[in-house]
Amino acid sequence: MVWQSPIAPGVSWYQESLGERPEYPPLDGSVSVDVAIIGGGYTGLQAAYNLVKRGVSVVLIEGARFGDGASGRNGGQLGTGQRAWPDEMEEELGFERAKALFDMAENAKRHLLEFAEVHGIDMDYIPGQLNVSHKASYEKAYRRSVEVMTGRYGYRHLTFMDRAETAERLGSTHYFCGVRDTGTGHIHPLKLLVGLARVAAEAGARIHEMTPAQAIRQVSGKTLIDTKRGTITAERVLIATNAYIGNLERETAAHVMPIRSFIGATEPLDKFPSILPGKEAVADSRFVVRYFRKSRDNRLLFGGREAYTADSPRDISLHIRRQIAELYPSLANINITHGWGGSVGITMPRKPFAREVMPGVTSIGGYSGHGVMLSNYSGKIYADAIAGNSSELDLFKDLKVPPFPGGARFRSPLLFLALTWYALRDRF
Repeated sequence: MVWQSPIAPGVSWYQESLGERPEYPPLDGSVSVDVAIIGGGYTGLQAAYNLVKRGVSVVLIEGARFGDGASGRNGGQLGTGQRAWPDEMEEELGFERAKALFDMAENAKRHLLEFAEVHGIDMDYIPGQLNVSHKASYEKAYRRSVEVMTGRYGYRHLTFMDRAETAERLGSTHYFCGVRDTGTGHIHPLKLLVGLARVAAEAGARIHEMTPAQAIRQVSGKTLIDTKRGTITAERVLIATNAYIGNLERETAAHVMPIRSFIGATEPLDKFPSILPGKEAVADSRFVVRYFRKSRDNRLLFGGREAYTADSPRDISLHIRRQIAELYPSLANINITHGWGGSVGITMPRKPFAREVMPGVTSIGGYSGHGVMLSNYSGKIYADAIAGNSSELDLFKDLKVPPFPGGARFRSPLLFLALTWYALRDRF
């Protein structure tokens, strides 16, 4: 029987294709370490691995099973750069800082691919991504983005696609134009997560599942993390819960908001060879992004419905099938074998949140749907910063990320109204 976490509705195709996950024991008893990490996703596990490799004692706790959060249930797309295009970042931050953030994201991409190769993690990497426009009026911006990326930023993997090429590569006439990126790709996120946990444990990190943090408090210059079966005392703490912060720490909760995202997996598309013949990942230009790709076994993995409340739809497949049929009418009756959801951590400006929220306590998250690369790398550069070897994390710490308005009581209702408005704009 496949165990389902209460925080992760629906058994994912990732889980079923992987089989049984290795289990790690809950924390049992109190412990003192150099660094405590709360959250067992990409950020936390990468930090744990990179810290213990430097001789730092580490204990990491995860409230559910490793992979039950966004790291094990996401769309699997790596992307390129930050959440916003470099020319958008440049308008706000200037070329130097925008270029530094772009280069950082390229470092993140290289790090992830090299990490998987060095440690023998088969994460089903498939190259290629298509970013496509659902409005004809966006063509000028798409063409300019290619010019800026290939020229000013030296990224030579992009080409503009007109409507005919976009239709050919998608197997759908739904979109007006697009950009093809041959310098990135997509993965099986749960395979990466399981491999990362193995590598961290083998390196000597103490990692514990089913151990939610109940409170964080500071006494005599040290930080104490209370759990059901013991207290962790640490010199430093990394909060890497992202969308699953809950009420644990107020500053993070004010800046990182969870939204629900849902994915469906179809039966293999062996009878539909014209659909994504190159097996690239796809993300469109809607504010409420539709993202989809083919798996290694030829299924269509389609994510496109977000919800801004804590509830999951009763039948994820119903909503996903409607969106698939808009793009691919021939798949209107396709069998959707799996449907699942999870929470994505977003910030107001859709930039990562990295901040010291208490003395010696750093929180990193809010990757806003662009986290497969950035979260892994954030864990690494947090460890680099602790070791005094790098200031790269400061690129995130220096970003202006305001809290969501409304305070704890009104944040969620105001976010619901704002994002519903943006979703309505996508239709016109």
